Amino acid sequence: MALDVIAAGLGRNATFSMKFALERLGFGPCHHMSEVFANARRQVPLWIEAGHGHPDWDAIFEGYRSSSDYPSASFWRQLADHYPDAKVVLTTRDPDSWFESVSETIFAPRMLDSLKGSPVETMMNAVIFDHFGGDITDRAYMTDWYVKRNREVVESLPAERLLQFHPRDGWQPLCDFLGVPVPDVPFPRVNSRDELGSASDEQGGIPADPDEAEKFARAYIEQLKAKAFG
Repeated sequence: MALDVIAAGLGRNATFSMKFALERLGFGPCHHMSEVFANARRQVPLWIEAGHGHPDWDAIFEGYRSSSDYPSASFWRQLADHYPDAKVVLTTRDPDSWFESVSETIFAPRMLDSLKGSPVETMMNAVIFDHFGGDITDRAYMTDWYVKRNREVVESLPAERLLQFHPRDGWQPLCDFLGVPVPDVPFPRVNSRDELGSASDEQGGIPADPDEAEKFARAYIEQLKAKAFG
């Protein structure tokens, strides 16, 4: 199975909304960082290899029809080349808003500390943090990087293959771009603070036990999906 849609927006750019929207439109399952945690024992080693320059994209995305969020957003160019028929959707936001959001959630010390010494930490460094090439706590550096990165996506792809999109635009532009009917439900809305990092505050992060971590992530996906369409 090849990817039909690549949502290239970085984490904290409506990536959960995009996951649920694409699945509602028939492009599911949609890969997402939450899916990596939910299938960690298989997915994490594959992504470590990808981060170290040895990707097996077809193995990583086996059973998936679309992707959203990290880690795939870090490899949008490689995926666009590997799946040449896939359409690309780019979600963006105000750079300062993005920086504040990632700093409070997926880049927060409590989240990163919970992963120290684990294979997930190795993966996160290889597929996310190594791509920045600078201090992730430096607002000026990170916001400049963010703008340049998104500009590169826009300038690298032909207009007919790329949609710049925001969930506030609703279903119509996304459905027109993908050539599918508009659903009779509101576009999924996911609270900006709803992320695995904040969801795991009570226990200080993702559970260390692989079984518990996978159960936690799968349950969280279902919980958030119910809220998104509620």
